[in-house]
Amino acid sequence: MTEERVIKIDPVTRLEGHGALTITLGKDGKVKDVQFNVTSTRFFEKFLEGRPMEEAPRIVPRICGICPIPHHLASVKAVEAAWGVTPPPAAIKLRRLLIEAKQLSSHAIHFYALAAPDFVFGPFAPPGVRNVAGVLKHLPDVAVQAIKLMQFGQELCRAVGAKAIHPTLGIPGGMLSPLSEDVRDEWLKQIPEMMENLQKTVDLAKKVVNDYIDVITKVAVTPTYYVGLTNNGVHDIYDGKVRVMNPDGKVEVDFDPQDYPKYVGEHVPNHSYATHIYYRPAGYPDGIWRANTLARCNVADKMATPMAQAALEEMRELVGRPSHHTFAYHYARVVEMVQAAENIQALLEDPEIVSTDVKLSDVEPRAGDGVGIVEAPRGTLIHNYECDENGYIVRANLIVATNNNIAGIEKSLMDAARFIFEQQGHKDLKLPDPIVKV
Repeated sequence: MTEERVIKIDPVTRLEGHGALTITLGKDGKVKDVQFNVTSTRFFEKFLEGRPMEEAPRIVPRICGICPIPHHLASVKAVEAAWGVTPPPAAIKLRRLLIEAKQLSSHAIHFYALAAPDFVFGPFAPPGVRNVAGVLKHLPDVAVQAIKLMQFGQELCRAVGAKAIHPTLGIPGGMLSPLSEDVRDEWLKQIPEMMENLQKTVDLAKKVVNDYIDVITKVAVTPTYYVGLTNNGVHDIYDGKVRVMNPDGKVEVDFDPQDYPKYVGEHVPNHSYATHIYYRPAGYPDGIWRANTLARCNVADKMATPMAQAALEEMRELVGRPSHHTFAYHYARVVEMVQAAENIQALLEDPEIVSTDVKLSDVEPRAGDGVGIVEAPRGTLIHNYECDENGYIVRANLIVATNNNIAGIEKSLMDAARFIFEQQGHKDLKLPDPIVKV
């Protein structure tokens, strides 16, 4: 090669958002640079300034059409932290039911619509077939079970949150309305079919992982730090402390939400509007971390439910702990789907889920600084609001899943690019026969 070569993919598809990929190869054919470019701006932190705090949970879900529920709940938790408010136990259970329903639905959409087509048809199948429409055409039974899982999660979100997208029922001090016994009973009737479709998904995922184990263990194996919520070491997506694990698998810290500025650093790269988040004590770029499914499965000592724990143990037998295998994110996604389903069933069977004591009546604005943290399907969300004595926001800081992951994405893309362009390793990969040949 006599001159530099630039490979540009714009826009990146199979992405729930907007971005572009730029790979620069030097004159020697080696990978000189890899950039994941995020070129959109949203300005939500500025939108919030000057608004009453109680409006924030209704505004911030618009940040993301995929994860509006986690943003809604992180926001309402931040307001409650600033005002010193603790909602009733039944309200917390309704919120947990809401976020678990979103977890199930989102993971099902991601697994079937974004990941499965490549594995079902093989990575070299024509792009016109290698998509969700191809799955619908060639594997209608699989497509039906995928749609039913997604629908179950989305419609349960609607039942609990009033709307499946951009919910409004979470308020400082609880939830606007309770879940009725009749509605709860209707959802309990659907549990057996949902669990059956989930088991079929687990079976498909195991086949994919075993078939593509050579790819998983060789491509984009990228050591980083990892971050995620745990509750006394147990996997949790609604509450707990934020755990940071280093690339060697040592837990560096479990910190309380309000202490995040001590541990969360933000680097502003020249090529992207999205900041790169890192573990502040380790510095940048050494402290680059990843969030999302694999990160949460790495940092957790165990899952919260029995079927999910069994699935996690099977996963760790294959890829270890911590797993640095980028393609293992798909396996971790299924582990979390299992836990979401088990949690949904347990919450629906809990008598307190239909309690009418779901909101406080004496919540008053006051000056404060509050932090709310939950896990979105794609990573940790941090909402931090400061308000004056009248409850008006004077400062807002939001750290979303993209920020937590983007530096790790670039790092894993660099490893994948070097594997392909420098090592030519892709030529020796053992690829299975596609599940469907086209």
